[in-house]
Amino acid sequence: MRRAGGERTVNPAARRVQRIYLVLMLGNTLAASFIWGINTLFLLDAGLTNFEAFAANAFFTAGMVLFEIPTGVVADTVGRRASYLLGTITLSVTTALYWLLWLWAAPFVWWAVVSVLLGLGFTFFSGAVEAWLVDALTVSGYTGSLEAVFGRGLVVTGIAMFAGSVLGGAIAQGTDLGVPFLLRAGVLVLMFVFAFLAMRDLGFSPDRSLRPLAATRNVLRQSIDHGLRKRSVRYVILSAPFAGGVGIYAFYALQPYLLELYGDPSAYSVAGLAAAVLSLAQVLGGVLAPRIRSVFHRRTTTVIGASLISIASLVLLGLNAVFWLAIVLLVVWGFVFAVAGPVRQAYLNDMIPSKQRATVISFDSLFGSLGGVVVQPALGRAADLGGYGASLVIGGAVELLGIPLLLASRRQRDPADTNEVHGGSVGGPR
Repeated sequence: MRRAGGERTVNPAARRVQRIYLVLMLGNTLAASFIWGINTLFLLDAGLTNFEAFAANAFFTAGMVLFEIPTGVVADTVGRRASYLLGTITLSVTTALYWLLWLWAAPFVWWAVVSVLLGLGFTFFSGAVEAWLVDALTVSGYTGSLEAVFGRGLVVTGIAMFAGSVLGGAIAQGTDLGVPFLLRAGVLVLMFVFAFLAMRDLGFSPDRSLRPLAATRNVLRQSIDHGLRKRSVRYVILSAPFAGGVGIYAFYALQPYLLELYGDPSAYSVAGLAAAVLSLAQVLGGVLAPRIRSVFHRRTTTVIGASLISIASLVLLGLNAVFWLAIVLLVVWGFVFAVAGPVRQAYLNDMIPSKQRATVISFDSLFGSLGGVVVQPALGRAADLGGYGASLVIGGAVELLGIPLLLASRRQRDPADTNEVHGGSVGGPR
């Protein structure tokens, strides 16, 4: 049954699943974005050096590396709802611990420990919400487009990112840098209550045929077999640490750097506004990515071109001394970063068999996190020695190291590069 204009009608059960999904995305993103504009300022205010602040972020990404696969096993053997609930409560507690460390001006070792636990909290979310959505829509009889649902999720998260970043910066300026962290912990508690009452594992049966350690080994083995052993996939995965590591460093380094250019280190609302502008640029890039991709014959052309513009933007940001020009360059950087993301993921998805797709994508995410572990403290040390501008220029050079790997993947001429898998069907083999 269709409405006028060809749009499929959505039955009440599927509509309810979508509403729950959108609320989860709204709450998670709002909670996270309260601190995105002021996180680095918060760490520096706690008495950490630039090196220590970005080393703390590196321990966070190390936690994601360590727990990515084990928590994925939890989602598959215990349940997606259970994984989400564990994520909310873990993040709420560790966020509150972050606030206490700031309050007590704790030594760096405690920031490292709590940062690893923050990484654990985020890995409980990784893949669990998306898998829950797809399973629940399938069993509820949804016949529409998944892209349409994910598109609505993108709009909701964009709004939440903008609101949370602006509010977090304004609240920090009106109170202190610790209050946004308390708000984040509070919103996560509310999300725990909502998910406990609203979520159910629909269309999903936990697989308990393997013990946890055996299941973890099985996931790791499949990641290697279908990821690193296929050349076109291998080179894309190996490029992830360079772009991923530099990207997460730049996101957090731009907070104090923009305040430095602005001339007022206490203007926290400016840092929040900058994060909000970046979030809108990323939403716009995500929406326009399919249209930009259609201009080029190969997906790798889009990804490599966007990466080169990203590198140039970082270098210019590092050399620039004018605040408003820095904002323009920030928008360009966020936009091309967002354009490259969906195209790169579509390229990877089309090269991976359906049964191993989630596993290999998680493995790719793991490699991106590995880059954050190494790159963040190194660039943070560069900022201590030569300033944020110099560290961003060095970051551009580091990201450039990933370009030859993307070119190597392009040379494999995989059909996924031109989306010619099975006659051009999106999503590759099923």
